[in-house]
Amino acid sequence: MFLTMMGTVVIAGITGYAAEKSGFTQNGYLPSIIICIGGAFLFFFVRIMFGIGFASPGLNAIVSSIGALIIVPFHWRR
Repeated sequence: MFLTMMGTVVIAGITGYAAEKSGFTQNGYLPSIIICIGGAFLFFFVRIMFGIGFASPGLNAIVSSIGALIIVPFHWRR
């Protein structure tokens, strides 16, 4: 389980960096990575507690990171 959590953090960080590099977001590199890691942690613990998610932990990390990048910045914009 510990290796799965560390892999989730790595995949979320890479997803945040790639989203910023490709122009998908304009938050800055560090905020995008932090948002992705937070979303991936949240989804990781929801998966542990309730069993909700996809079969692959890597796919869970990617989907939750992209979801967090979409939800969090738009929530704070006016």
